[in-house]
Amino acid sequence: MSPEKMVMMANQIATFFKTQPGSDQAARVADHLNDFWEPRMRSQLARHMEAGGEGLEPLVKEAFAQVRVPAE
Repeated sequence: MSPEKMVMMANQIATFFKTQPGSDQAARVADHLNDFWEPRMRSQLARHMEAGGEGLEPLVKEAFAQVRVPAE
C-alpha cells in the first residue's frame, strides 16, 4: 500500500481512539493495529517510523512502542 494511505489509515484509528474516555488511548491504538493489521502492514509502519514517521499523529507514534513488528 502507498505510504500516504498507510499514514491516513493509522491516523484515522488514532482519531477514533482520541475521542474515547480513559487514559489508555495509545495502548488501544496499538491493540487495534496488532489485532487488525497484517504483519506486512505493521512492517511497513515500522519502516515509516524508522524514517521519521512523517505525517503520523502523535498518538500513533506513541502507540508504536507497543506494536508487534514481525521479524523480517
